Amino acid sequence: MTYHLAIGDRSYSSWSLRGWLLFEKFGIPVRVRTGILYTDDFQRLLAEFPPARLVPAIRTPDGEVIGESLAIAETLAERHPDAGLWPDDPAARAMARYMAAEMCAGFPALRGDCPMNLLVSYEDSQPRPEVRADLARIELIWSRARGRFGEAGPWLFGRYTAADAFFAPVATRIATYNLPVSDVAQAYVAAHLADPAFRRWRAMGIAENRLQPGYDKPYPRRPWPGPVPRTAELAEGPAENDACPFSGKPATDFLHLDGRVWGFCNAFCRDKTMADPEAWPAFSQLIAR
Repeated sequence: MTYHLAIGDRSYSSWSLRGWLLFEKFGIPVRVRTGILYTDDFQRLLAEFPPARLVPAIRTPDGEVIGESLAIAETLAERHPDAGLWPDDPAARAMARYMAAEMCAGFPALRGDCPMNLLVSYEDSQPRPEVRADLARIELIWSRARGRFGEAGPWLFGRYTAADAFFAPVATRIATYNLPVSDVAQAYVAAHLADPAFRRWRAMGIAENRLQPGYDKPYPRRPWPGPVPRTAELAEGPAENDACPFSGKPATDFLHLDGRVWGFCNAFCRDKTMADPEAWPAFSQLIAR
C-alpha cells in the first residue's frame, strides 16, 4: 500500500509544492490526486480527504487523513525515520523545525503580494517595504542555518531536508518577482530552481496548462531565471520506442527532440517531458540507449 496526496494547481499552489516535495525528495511512494483551484473540482477533491479543508492533505496507507504541512512532515518523519526528513544533528533539527514553523505562520506581506506563479518571471515587481522586511527576516534565518550547518552542500543544513521543502516556494517567489536579496540568498534560490525534483514539478504545471488569471501581475516580464530546458516539439509517430518510459504502456502521443521522435502513453506524459526533457530520469535513460 502507498500514500495518497491531494494537491491543487502545480503552477500556483505553494503549499501543494511543499507537500509533494516531502514525498519526492525523500523517496516515499505516493499517488497524487489533483483538483483545480477555485472550482467545484477542488471541492470534489477535498471531499475525498475528509476532514481536510485545504491542500496538501494525505491519506496514509492505513487510512488516516492528515492535513497541514507541518503535521504531514512530522508524520512522515515518524513513519520513515531512515528517510532523513529532518537534520540528524539535534541542534540543527530543532532549528529546522523552528524555521519551518515560522514559514507556516509568518511572512504575510511576501505571501500576499507575491503569490507563487511558476509560469512567469517579472523584471521588477516594485516590492513594498513590508515585503522587503519579510525578505530581510528570511535572509537572516537562512544565513543562520547556512552558517552553522550548511557547509556540506547548497541547502540550509547541507543536505536537503524538510526545511528546504518548506522554503522552496519562497525561493520561487524571489525568482518570479525578481526580489532584491543578497548573492548568498540568490545562490540558495538557484539551487532550488536547478533541483531536478522542482524542475519536474514545474514541468508538470506547464503540462497541466491550468491558467489562473488572478495571479497575473502588471509588471514587465523576463525569461524564467532557472535552467533553460532543451527544446522539444510536438510530433507525429512512429517513435523509436514502443512503450512510454514512465508507465510502460503503448506509445500514442509523440514529441520531437534533437532529430528523433519519442512516444508516450498520453498527452500529459508527453507534455511534461516536452516542458523540460532533462528533468526526467526515465526519459534520459531511454534516449541515452
